[in-house]
Amino acid sequence: MTHRTRQQTRALHAYERVMRVPPGERADYATHVHALGSAVLRNGLAAALAFLERELESEKTKRDKPVGRLLEDLSDALFPGPPRIAGAQLPDAVRRLEMSDYMLATRELLQTLVWFRRAVQATFTQEERSHVAEGGR
Repeated sequence: MTHRTRQQTRALHAYERVMRVPPGERADYATHVHALGSAVLRNGLAAALAFLERELESEKTKRDKPVGRLLEDLSDALFPGPPRIAGAQLPDAVRRLEMSDYMLATRELLQTLVWFRRAVQATFTQEERSHVAEGGR
């Protein structure tokens, strides 16, 4: 049986999820991955996820849903076991956490986002990442 550190587990999860992002969604996905960490530090976890929740609502008419994909990926990282929390329910689940659990979830998400950023930088082409370098949308 192989034992992995938390960092190894986060890295494997991030790379696995980033590799699944379809080419048409990569630019927006990368933008959200790169912006989320600073949004959490600036506004707090609940507010940052509320922003993504609002973005998800505005995407309901779009075919590609990189925000929904990112929320799913983060939900699986923060709440890995049963019962499973769907990505769209992640912001509400975070709002309902007790203070100590909220603080832990914030730290966990920030550490997980480091690996998501690395995975995006390592696997997306420069063209797919240039959307981020130009300041987003």
